[in-house]
This record gives sequence, structure tokens and C-alpha cells, in this order.
Amino acid sequence: MAHFIDRRLNGKNKSAVNRQRFIRRYKQQIKQAVSEAISKRSVTDISSGEKVSIPAKDITEPFFHQGQGGHRERVHPGNDQFSQGDRVKRPQGGQGSGSGQGDASADGEGEDDFVFSISKDEYLDLLFEDLELPNLKKNQLDKLMQYKMVRAGFRSDGVPTNIDIVRSLQGSLARRVAMTAGKKRLLREIEDKAELLEQDAVPDQQKLLQLQKDADELKRRIDAVPFIDSFDLRFRNYQKRPEPTSKAVMFCLMDVSGSMDQATKDMAKRFYILLYLFLSRSYKNVDVVYIRHHTQAKEVDEQEFFYSQETGGTIVSSALKLMSEIIQQRYDPTEWNIYAAQASDGDNWADDSPQCAEILTRELLPLVRYYAYIEITPRPHQSLWLEYKKLQSRFEHFAIQPIRQQADIYPVFRELFRKSVSRHSA
Repeated sequence: MAHFIDRRLNGKNKSAVNRQRFIRRYKQQIKQAVSEAISKRSVTDISSGEKVSIPAKDITEPFFHQGQGGHRERVHPGNDQFSQGDRVKRPQGGQGSGSGQGDASADGEGEDDFVFSISKDEYLDLLFEDLELPNLKKNQLDKLMQYKMVRAGFRSDGVPTNIDIVRSLQGSLARRVAMTAGKKRLLREIEDKAELLEQDAVPDQQKLLQLQKDADELKRRIDAVPFIDSFDLRFRNYQKRPEPTSKAVMFCLMDVSGSMDQATKDMAKRFYILLYLFLSRSYKNVDVVYIRHHTQAKEVDEQEFFYSQETGGTIVSSALKLMSEIIQQRYDPTEWNIYAAQASDGDNWADDSPQCAEILTRELLPLVRYYAYIEITPRPHQSLWLEYKKLQSRFEHFAIQPIRQQADIYPVFRELFRKSVSRHSA
């Protein structure tokens, strides 16, 4: 059996393969830590890397042992208090009991949780894995680009897991043929000369001995050619290939009225920053239209959308009317995939909520691929939510979700933009 041994010098990213293997192996724990960490970040550093901790008991390696020795975790029948993996708390009031919060063991030894730092790219990949723009159709293949990993031939260096055995053996065979063909030809010539000499009545033993030495030297040099060399190795190469899908625009509608306090606005901004990072990370050249509204709606740039201090009363229909006007002027629905994400605390003039439902029903929902509404409030839902709830039962591409605290933002975001299994299996 042939054994492949990688003796190449490690580069500066020598642990990259092990790092990716570790992320794949403990992906569930890392994703859980990432989803918990995002609610604790400030708006300004929501897209940077992250340090995540994994419980030590989750990264223990399997091991073989004899008999009943070793470390065991067992839950006996009849137990109704503990689950597997729980630690029995030290009794209170005992001698030497401390007041610390750590998990100290009975013999004074313990192990901290494993802290693992992930880069910005790894952090964003984990955040937006399995997410997509719903109902995206290929109507105009000239603007939106999506990236896909595809095979791109072979290369002479790479990670061991990407070795192509067949192509490497073909290279090995070609090299051995090239390096030994001339020697084998000389060896045949020497063997023919020796055979002719042996047919003489009185063979010249001195010449025969010299020919035998030359033949042995050629055989040694032929055998010294290695079966496979690092020069022969070929690795499957992969690269990101942009694939045109279609043109898309995302409308971001945010309520900035007086009822939206600073904490509520901060949660709305977190949601929209996640949305912006998702679009810029997963797609290329998606148009984003920012609309702020109180009693009046205004299209603004990114800076003003996130940092302006303007406030006032609440008329939600003003934002929907402005969105409809912008679509008519700049975004032909036959050429564009139109999306919208609206954030509000639900506080609206009572007679304006039915008007919002009417604008959505007649003007917007027939044109958009997907419309998402999030209501950020710990209070009971008001007239706007009730009107939108009626629309949800009539339109499959209209979604509403409540957010009551910061911890709800990321789960709601994933729920709104998760990939649909039915769409991909169709």
C-alpha cells in the first residue's frame, strides 16, 4: 500500500486546515455562541469578529479504556432531578466553602471553558448561513451577482484533503517514464551486447564483467526513481464564480416617530444592520432604498437613516406611498425583484392603519417578491399589527414578526430570511 506523507513546509496560515475542521466539528456550539453574542454588541461593532466560549465537556475527545475505569457520566434509573452532564453542586455551609462563581471540583482542580476567536469573515459566514432572499426570480441577468464555489482544474499545492489520487498517479507515471526511459534503453543495449559476447566461442570475461557492472548501475539508478514525489501531487482547485441571477432592490422603512424611544430605535437599527450585512455578504449590486418616516416620509442616505435625530408624530401610510412612488419612477417590477422590510413599534393613527392595509393590498404586495414587517414593542399589539395580521393570511409572501427584546432580533431575522426547503427541492 502506498502512503502519502505531506512534507511541505508550512506557510504562515499553517493551522488553517485544522481551524476549519474545528469549526465544522463544533459548528453547532459556535453558532449558538455567535447568536447569543450578537444581542450583546453595540451597533457600531456588530460586524467585527467575536470570541466565543465552548463548554469544556463539549470538546472532550473519545478514548478507549479497559474495564470500568476512566471517567464516566451516568444517570441511574429512577432519577428525576439530574440530567446527563449536570454537575452536583457542593453543599452549602461546609468547611472551606467559598463564594466564587466558578465550577470548582472536589479535589481542587478544574477546567475553564474553551475560548475560541473567530475572524470577521467566519463570524459573518456563521451568521448568514442558510439564508437567502425569498422568491428571487431570474428576470434580468445583468445586475445581481451570487457567488458559488466551483471546480477550477488542478493545482500543484493545496491541502491534503483535496489531493486528486488519479491525477497524482498519472503525473507520477509520466515522471517515472520520462526519467527512466533513457536508462532502460541503455540497459537493453548493454544486455544485448552481453548476450552477443556470451555467444562467442571464447567470451571476453573482462568486457562481460564491465557490462554487468554497467547494467547493475543502471538498474540501481532506475530503482532509485521514487514511485511518487511531491512534484507529482495534484490538488483539486476551487474558486468562487460569480453567477448572474437578477436585479433586486431592498426597501428599508423605519419608523422614527416620538413613540419610538432610543432603545426601540437601537433594536430597529440592529435589525437593519444585519439586513445590510446579509445583502452585501451574500449578493452583489443589490440596490438599497432607505426611507424614514414620522408624519412625513423621506428617502435618505445610509448615514442619515442610521444617525439622524429627526422625530415627530406617526403616519405609517406616508412611507408606503413614497415607496410606491419610487417603484413607479425607478424600479420596473418586470425587471426588478422588489423586497421590503418595515420596522415600527406599531403605534399609528387609528384611521391610518386601514389605509396602510389598502395601499399594501392594491399597490405594493402585487409588485414585491417579499415584504417583512417587524413590530418592536413589549406592549400588546395595536391596530397596525391587527391590520397586517389580516394581510398575512391572504398573502404568502407577506411576513410579520414581533420583537420584544434584543435577544429576539437575530432569531427573528433568521426566521424571515431562512432558506425554504420546498423552493430548493422543487
